[in-house]
Formats: sequence, structure tokens, C-alpha cells
Amino acid sequence: MTRYITRQRKLLLGYLQEHADELLSTAQIVDAMVAQGVSASAVYRNLAALVDEGALQCVGKSGSRQGYYRTSCHEHLHLSCKRCGKTYHMDAQESEQIIRTIAREDHFTIDRADTVLYGICADCQSES
Repeated sequence: MTRYITRQRKLLLGYLQEHADELLSTAQIVDAMVAQGVSASAVYRNLAALVDEGALQCVGKSGSRQGYYRTSCHEHLHLSCKRCGKTYHMDAQESEQIIRTIAREDHFTIDRADTVLYGICADCQSES
């Protein structure tokens, strides 16, 4: 079934694309969208629909009970900075090596889409 893309959804998708390398809280997304004239209820509705469709993921962040959103990616493991919140795609070759090693040594299959490793990015390390 073809889904009609509303103005609100277009604005939300544009915002998410602009911030594709970040974990965004619901509050951050709602505030940004309300500033663009989108109602909070439309944001919540569209976030839920995008998660259901697999276009967006809601993940936990270390030290927080709040859900954070990021665009879905099934190709890489992800690295997320605990200070600035920026999320990076790990190099594909290194991701594959880690996944194969864990599968071989621990007999465990990694789900790339849901795997986030937390630490401090190079930019935040240089600020310290």
C-alpha cells in the first residue's frame, strides 16, 4: 500500500536526515518540529510509525532511561559518544571482523541494527 507523505512527515524526515549521525531524544525532536509548525502529537504519531516501518530505531543510551532515535542501519556496528551524542558507523571491515570473531569464539550472532558501543569520540577527547 502506498503511504501518503504529509508535510509534517516530510519535515520530520528532513530533520532526521540532517541529524543522521546523532542519537536524538524525543524532546529534542519534538522541540525542533514544533518550532517548524508541526504539532507534538503529529511528531509522536510519525515517530511511532517510522519505528514500526523500520526506518527509525528507538534505542537506549548509557546512563539514561529515555529513548533516543536514530535512522535505521543494518550494515554497520555503531559507535556513540557519551558526551556529545554523535553516532558513527564503525568501519565495515572492522565491524565484520568483530562480528565473525564473536560468532566463532562465543557462538553468538550479533544484530548489527541494534548494536551500539559507547565511549568518547575523538572531538570530545581533544576538548578534555
